[in-house]
Amino acid sequence: MPGFFFSNNMTELNGKEDYKLAEGRIYKKKQKPFGADLKNYLKCMVPHIESGIKTSNSRNVRLSAEEVIQWSQSLEKLLASQSGQGVFREFLKSEFSEENIEFWLACEDYKKTKSDHLHGKAERIYEEFVQSDAIKQINIDYQMREATAKRAQDPTHTSFDEAQKTVYILMERDSYPRFLKSKAYLNLLTQLQTNTSK
Repeated sequence: MPGFFFSNNMTELNGKEDYKLAEGRIYKKKQKPFGADLKNYLKCMVPHIESGIKTSNSRNVRLSAEEVIQWSQSLEKLLASQSGQGVFREFLKSEFSEENIEFWLACEDYKKTKSDHLHGKAERIYEEFVQSDAIKQINIDYQMREATAKRAQDPTHTSFDEAQKTVYILMERDSYPRFLKSKAYLNLLTQLQTNTSK
């Protein structure tokens, strides 16, 4: 059960401290402030803006204030940016909803799959995100879950389109507006604008 460790006596954790059991003793351990992982991720993303960010295709790309401002124009523009995907994913992790972007990205990759590999990928996507006991179950209704399951059995490049669209709309209406108001996004933008003005 989250929030409890069991030893000779049961100790309830409060939200400010974590406890570690070692050699029969309980040691207090300071918990990272909420968002510390996101802050560390952003530090890794933008340690030295001047030197740019390495992307997966090993090109040297600079993350600029203009690009980060464009992320605020639409979720589509945010997801079109490799860096934007990474920052948004970390934000969703902080809200325990990263399965949404992971599913959306898996669907984007699936659409580019060669026909002879569709069945295997469809099965993996279904098992990971769609089935009722999936590890990273996405938030879709029963009818869509059933319809997606049927499409995944005889896969085509559009098998997950309806579910992907639903998840996109969910992110667009729910998580994306909160992301734009988040400290993570606003601090990144401020940092980039400050570096640009130097």
